[in-house]
Amino acid sequence: MLKGKKIVLAVTGSISAYKSLFLLRLLVKEGAEVKVIMSKSAHEFIQPLSFSTLSKHPVCSDFTESSLNGVWNNHVEMALWADLILVAPCTANTLAKYAAGMCDSYLLAVLMSAQCPLFFAPAMDHDMMEHAGTQENLKRIEEMGCTVLAPGYGELASGLIGKGRLSEPEEILSEVISHFNPNQPLKGKRALVNAGPTYEAIDPVRFIGNRSSGKMGIAIAQALRALGADVTLVLGPVHENIPEGIKIIRIESALEMYENCTREFQHSDFAVLAAAVADYRPANVSTEKIKKKDSPLELRLEETEDIAASLGKMKNENQKLICFALETENEEAHAIAKMDRKNADLLILNSLRTEGVYFGSDNNAITLFHSNGSKKEISLKSKTEIAQIISNEIAALFQ
Repeated sequence: MLKGKKIVLAVTGSISAYKSLFLLRLLVKEGAEVKVIMSKSAHEFIQPLSFSTLSKHPVCSDFTESSLNGVWNNHVEMALWADLILVAPCTANTLAKYAAGMCDSYLLAVLMSAQCPLFFAPAMDHDMMEHAGTQENLKRIEEMGCTVLAPGYGELASGLIGKGRLSEPEEILSEVISHFNPNQPLKGKRALVNAGPTYEAIDPVRFIGNRSSGKMGIAIAQALRALGADVTLVLGPVHENIPEGIKIIRIESALEMYENCTREFQHSDFAVLAAAVADYRPANVSTEKIKKKDSPLELRLEETEDIAASLGKMKNENQKLICFALETENEEAHAIAKMDRKNADLLILNSLRTEGVYFGSDNNAITLFHSNGSKKEISLKSKTEIAQIISNEIAALFQ
């Protein structure tokens, strides 16, 4: 979501500088090109090598590389290169100097030369944060057009409990993404998504499962996040990479999927049920591995909990429920009937009859059914594209 964006990450001398490494990693994973500036005091807390390795750019700390080689770090060039400059962590000292218009370091020279937005993530002890001078400086830089990312509350390096912790890297990343993606119709909405298969134990070794890869549900979670939603993903046993910034709850069985979905839905604005949850599980699970015998093995199965029906009964007038259906015959009739039974607002029909659609595929073709009777067919596309279409349809439900 930050592909092609150029970000300067300025790190100042705070114990929380180690968090900037995690932030750098998140920014790079989102596609941003990041160059790092470290104040001289930041070197006392963390080594430049870590930042240069992750960013794949040399770290700048001074106007010259050394007094011997005569290489000059052009602060104006650095400032004009950036689409955004992020000071994280920002100490009280750096904050005060910038607010006062002082320029006695390479870092401050870059900030003073910037033509792009400036984000400041302050980090300091509670008493320093609450000091009248600090509060005035924060107010001052906001008046200058800068964005202040509010510090967190909790245990501080001094041992005190209070306000002053550097915002978590994921929170800072979210603010940066929001800045570059202002059109986020689901911003402030809480989304619950489930994805992947479930495994129903027969004994400690064997299980009943299905072929779901979880790719569709994961793509939807990522697309919803791109539209601003706060996403919780309840995920069955899959091996796909999960995008950063999404809360993951890993489960294995249908019962675990049911318990987590019903709990999380209470605090969600909508749910997207993309998981391939088993309809049946063994009624009796052996505590020991079942030995092979000459006679046939018989398994008695019992129904699993119906997650969609449960959420359909739970949902209030402000919540939305989006379900998936995989059908192999009388597809449209079965899909519409399922939407009514589950009290869904939107149902996405998958069909294995479409060429190029199969378990584990990166592509899909779907039909969207709305509770108001409208229908929309989407031809074969990548699951990423399909996820974006579905997410836009969900956003329209709240307009």
